[in-house]
Amino acid sequence: MELLFITSRFPYPINKGDKLRAYYQIIDLAKNNRIHLISFSDKHVSKSNISKLEKYCASIHVYKLGLFKRSFNLLRTFFNNKPFQVNYFYNKTYQKKIDNLIHKIKPDHIFCQLIRTALYMKNQHYVPSTLDYMDALSKGIYRRINISNFWMKPILRMEYERLKNFENLAYEFFDNHLIISKADRDEIVHQKNNTIHVIPNGIDHQFYAKQEIDEKFDLVFIGNLSYVPNIEAANYIANELVPILTKDYPNLNVLIAGSDPTYRVKKLANKHITINGWVKDIRKAYCSGKIFIAPMKIGTGLQNKLLEAMSLEIPCITSELANKSLKATPKENILIANSTEEFATCIKQCLQNEELRKKIGEGGREFIMKNYNWEDVNKQLLNLFQSKQIEHH
Repeated sequence: MELLFITSRFPYPINKGDKLRAYYQIIDLAKNNRIHLISFSDKHVSKSNISKLEKYCASIHVYKLGLFKRSFNLLRTFFNNKPFQVNYFYNKTYQKKIDNLIHKIKPDHIFCQLIRTALYMKNQHYVPSTLDYMDALSKGIYRRINISNFWMKPILRMEYERLKNFENLAYEFFDNHLIISKADRDEIVHQKNNTIHVIPNGIDHQFYAKQEIDEKFDLVFIGNLSYVPNIEAANYIANELVPILTKDYPNLNVLIAGSDPTYRVKKLANKHITINGWVKDIRKAYCSGKIFIAPMKIGTGLQNKLLEAMSLEIPCITSELANKSLKATPKENILIANSTEEFATCIKQCLQNEELRKKIGEGGREFIMKNYNWEDVNKQLLNLFQSKQIEHH
């Protein structure tokens, strides 16, 4: 098949969840299909990054969202009823370019990642198409309202309502729909939301296999450190958990690492906490800790950080919110905590008990091997495309 693949960010480097999902989808789909990639970007995409995908794509088109375009697009939000996240990526000039590419390539199927790109398909009904919601963006914004500054609250409330409405509207533009977890599917407000296919992420089990390196840190947290839920988690670790834990563990050593740490995150560094930005081999960062902790209080979707840490056999402690999508079994392959006291208790139990760490770590790897595999989930995706082709013919 000729597949037109549209993303709101260029899929490389893999430093965000949507990029990771798109990258591995493209790699697998390219084995038996011709991929034509369209990516929007508000930053310069280097030739070396483009080259990482050239071997998998028949053509690559990067549409730059310059400062003027972005500013104009955001300004429109105050004059229409669409969300900031949709207006930000929509441009009439690029709409014409996409329409021309569709006419030229004559794709058998069009695949759009996130509702940010959905508007480009509003008036396109003659080619079978699929929308990957990934997660319920509206719910993610809703969870941020209460923790935001007073001047941001009304903006986030407006964005939440608009995103919720647009998630409902965007359903009508596409033949197929998919999402990363059942928990997120239930948050999409549409009368047919039960027809949205749940297709999770996978994990490269060979790459994310246990690394034998020194465990320099007691606790490790890794994620995109410019992403609000991860910023909140980092602050929670530093300001709530570390002060409690250091009473019993005065030499406690914590690593917080990931791409693009904000100033707020960088300020957390102290004698107990090391802050690292982009890490060349993320496996070494994960494996340098005895325990991986992900105290996610807000956010949606499947946490790739947990898939990676569990695949590496690192015992993981997370919140019930994060496990809602993951569906791991508490006390068998993961530990769950929902309060500061519960997190502190779980951490202390793990630090004191090497056998418990080993049990949860090995159980985590076994769970991920069984339930999260890129080849399997991408077969589901291709079957979805092919079934729609048959219907159209």
